[in-house]
Amino acid sequence: MKRPIRLILNADDFGLDTSVNIAVERAHVDGVLTTASLMIGAAAVGDAIERAKRLPRLGIGLHLVLADGPAVSAYETIPDLVDASGRFGDHMARDGFRFFFLPRVRRQLAIEIRAQFEAFRATGLALDHVNAHKHFHLHPTVLSLILDIGRDYGLNAVRLPREPGAAALLAPWLVLTRRRLGVANILHNDAMFGLRTTGAMDAAALLAAIEKLPPGLNEIYLHPATRRSLTPTMSDYRHDDELAALLSPSVRDAIAQRGIVTGRWADFVERQ
Repeated sequence: MKRPIRLILNADDFGLDTSVNIAVERAHVDGVLTTASLMIGAAAVGDAIERAKRLPRLGIGLHLVLADGPAVSAYETIPDLVDASGRFGDHMARDGFRFFFLPRVRRQLAIEIRAQFEAFRATGLALDHVNAHKHFHLHPTVLSLILDIGRDYGLNAVRLPREPGAAALLAPWLVLTRRRLGVANILHNDAMFGLRTTGAMDAAALLAAIEKLPPGLNEIYLHPATRRSLTPTMSDYRHDDELAALLSPSVRDAIAQRGIVTGRWADFVERQ
């Protein structure tokens, strides 16, 4: 018997900006969005939490920020991870090396990851899933800490950033991550779409992804917002086009025509 096609449609960077939060709410209420990943230390997180609490069917996960964003812990607690303003840099290769080889840095990393989980718990929202900004959870040290710490906070599901035909250089890390998630009995997707079209998942790209979905559990992730140019690292992202895609009747019709079952991670955890 052929496995059904199951689909999570996720918005990353929830809480980054009010324009993101507005888009997430609209895309869920009037469109096809099923989940959002919350940046717990971001500037507009309070507004995001308020919106999430009036959207009980929107699955909210933790979008761990360990690069290119603000930390939750004070600078004095994690001085080897952030600058004096409490912000992570974007030197992921260098930082990944330090995470792996320097015990002092690993201890600080554990403190910050736990602090982000703790801050999420304090919102009162149910933890639907966990992933990391810029997919940093592919790093084996980061993943180890997520698995070890996350169990204390109800961790059940983690994104596997495996897009068919993309990022061949990541293949060894993806194999390792998938194996470790399986051993830990953590739900993960079979395939993901959005890596090659990051910031450009307009209606045409979203329809193309829906057409390619294989049987099993899939995730399509987007970065919707009501305006563009939210940060220097996303200056070329077409956030408004991604919102329009999530609101498109053609996208809703394509999902229905293929008989795709959409939902939150929590919905699929229950069906394991």
